[in-house]
Amino acid sequence: MAAKVLRNGLGPAGWAGLLAGAAIMLAPLVWTLLLSLKNNAELIGHSEAALRAPYTLQNYAAIIGNSLTLRWLLNSTIVALGTTAGVLILASLAGYGFARLDFPLRKILFVFVLIGLAIPSQAVILPQHQLFSWAHLHNSYPGLILPGLIAPFGVFFMTTYMRGIPRELDEAAMLDGASRWTIFWKIILPLTKPAQSTLAVFTFLGSWNDYWWPLISATRSDMYTLTVGLAAAQMNYAQTSGLGYLMAQAIFASFPIFIVYIIFQKQIVRAMAGTAVR
Repeated sequence: MAAKVLRNGLGPAGWAGLLAGAAIMLAPLVWTLLLSLKNNAELIGHSEAALRAPYTLQNYAAIIGNSLTLRWLLNSTIVALGTTAGVLILASLAGYGFARLDFPLRKILFVFVLIGLAIPSQAVILPQHQLFSWAHLHNSYPGLILPGLIAPFGVFFMTTYMRGIPRELDEAAMLDGASRWTIFWKIILPLTKPAQSTLAVFTFLGSWNDYWWPLISATRSDMYTLTVGLAAAQMNYAQTSGLGYLMAQAIFASFPIFIVYIIFQKQIVRAMAGTAVR
């Protein structure tokens, strides 16, 4: 049935359904964009003023020149990129170890990794907070990045992906005198680019949107990430920055995520569809 639909096309009813679904999903985004382009004085009385001109870039100019938003954006970028790089390195090494090496207690250790998937971060927040407080890591980039490096899903994902790579490649390389590190670095790692791209996107988005730990660890406004900063700015918005300004901040914060999706969409589809390693 699915193949027949693909051959014959969706038909008018199918396209109408797709367009209606797309309109429903895009409506909140368009509404947010319109609100971000309006003066707060117009929005206080009637929010439907967003549907009519004039529009202005005043809110975006205020973000760039007169607020801590750029600082929060920088903090989020540093934390998200640092967390992503660390997770990729650690998950790739651990995945190679679990998938290709035989060592004592390998299966038991992998079970502990799987158990880590079931433990919510909130369950360990008190000892984690005390540990970072003892190490004087709060209000610092290491303090915001290090908890994100604990990524059992990343280890599981890379292990599963590497198990699908034929072991004959390792054996052929060993016959040529290659070391384990050479096999990992020059043979296995390049073949896992689709999985790494997918894990990188998921990790980046998770770190970028994280609110719980930055709220606890960052107590100075100059160390807020964008999620915490925007939440702080939303309090009493009608008396302070205004609804239009907050919507402009939301658009400003979501733009990097949009760019990440555009760049890595091909790799995400390939990896999640289980495409054979190339």
